Amino acid sequence: MIKCVKCSLPDTVMKAGFVRGRQRFYCKSCEYHFTEEKPVAPERRRRQATIADVAKQVGVALSTVSRALNGHSDISATTRQAILDAARQLDYQPNLLAQSLKSRATSTIGVVIPDIERPFFATAVSGIQQIATEAGYRVMICQSKESYQAEVSNVQALIASRVDGLLICHSRETENFDHVKDPARRGIPVVHFDRVCNEVNSAKVILDDRLGAYNVTEHLIEQGCRRIAILAGPASLLISRQRQAGYLSALRKHGLPIEDAFQVHIDFRPASVAACLDTWLALPEPPDAIFAINYTNAFDLILGLRQRGLRVPEDMAIVGFGDEFLASLIEPGLTTVDLHPYRIGQQAASLFLEQMAQKENFVPRTCVIAGDLIIRQSSLKGHGEPVRVPG
Repeated sequence: MIKCVKCSLPDTVMKAGFVRGRQRFYCKSCEYHFTEEKPVAPERRRRQATIADVAKQVGVALSTVSRALNGHSDISATTRQAILDAARQLDYQPNLLAQSLKSRATSTIGVVIPDIERPFFATAVSGIQQIATEAGYRVMICQSKESYQAEVSNVQALIASRVDGLLICHSRETENFDHVKDPARRGIPVVHFDRVCNEVNSAKVILDDRLGAYNVTEHLIEQGCRRIAILAGPASLLISRQRQAGYLSALRKHGLPIEDAFQVHIDFRPASVAACLDTWLALPEPPDAIFAINYTNAFDLILGLRQRGLRVPEDMAIVGFGDEFLASLIEPGLTTVDLHPYRIGQQAASLFLEQMAQKENFVPRTCVIAGDLIIRQSSLKGHGEPVRVPG
């Protein structure tokens, strides 16, 4: 029981809000305001306000606060305003997790990508965000930094946060897909994009990797190249196998020999590119062109050849896969395939929304997006001009 610090009467004191974190009181007998001597503990000041705190300050039931915050019409305007004022004063924020337990939905999409610093993935996320926002969804983004363990942890964290669905592009290390199979079996919508997994019956958005690789390899052949090497990614990646298949298909169509020494799988790291380039240049007949299935590795090749005193494309033509702003700025400009990442992100988000709408009637399908061949100086050996060739 609180006594008035002025008149010492205990039965005439009532609570009158807070001042600088301290409980404020009012004595009806002597009409005196005062605060409690002991301040609220720092731990309590730091914790997030709850709906119970709002109810306590206003002096109403929890259910009344809940109905007022949710706009129910059975709450008077005066009471609603008092509750809103108290919520604002206490910096009350709704508990989204608690709301999701009640509604079984969070209106949140979880997205896992290998590296947000890569323009391709950043642009794909922008496409996802645009479609998701228009549909009233928030987006939670995680990056694996090309680590399998980080990817697993990201997926587990998103599922624990009760996201409504998962959009994922796998890391280069990922060979086990149990962390995606489990939520898919539980009915959580899963959409793969770019680096996909065929072990999960999920909706997928992919580029026509095989056709794009075929077109870029055929372009090299048309430029007079006959010893074309491919710098492929990890063999475990489906995109790596598909792009290698397109490369081989073009060689076979034009009757060129297929050399095992010209086909190398690497981990995309610059040091691996340099080691592979040294090996090729040491051959009695080095390649006269290299197709890098990753555009950043194409940049590494151009730099490496320049450091070794070789000219691009005169001594060796270079082509990549995946276009971004730097591809047109480097010297020489890089011939590559535009992957349309924004469109890929949009389609991935659209497939998620379609699955949410159709629920158990949804039939997973694969959407294939054709890339455009962009011809620049890095592959032009005197035949043709820079041009964009639609896929």
